[in-house]
Amino acid sequence: MKCKITRNAATALRRELDKPENADLMVRVVIAHKHGNHAHYGLELDKPTDEDEVVSTDKGIDVLLPKGEDQDLLDGVKIDYFYLPQEGFAITNPSKGNHGDH
Repeated sequence: MKCKITRNAATALRRELDKPENADLMVRVVIAHKHGNHAHYGLELDKPTDEDEVVSTDKGIDVLLPKGEDQDLLDGVKIDYFYLPQEGFAITNPSKGNHGDH
């Protein structure tokens, strides 16, 4: 599976991962809701399980993507972070036509 993290998202994630209380945790992308042929995603900090695939990114941050029936909706996710108009993460899957436009 593949996962892309933008520079802004990597900076924000690294800030959280570097906190002492998060020392043993990794970034996990979850499906918060799915309908039709696409999904809405969320982020968590969590420990890996046997049910996860650990995906290395070019930003030096490994991401947990759950294996299983939703694997096709998770493969190719992109994690971004925006400062404007409202600060926060945006997770999309451009490879599935999900660009976060609704």
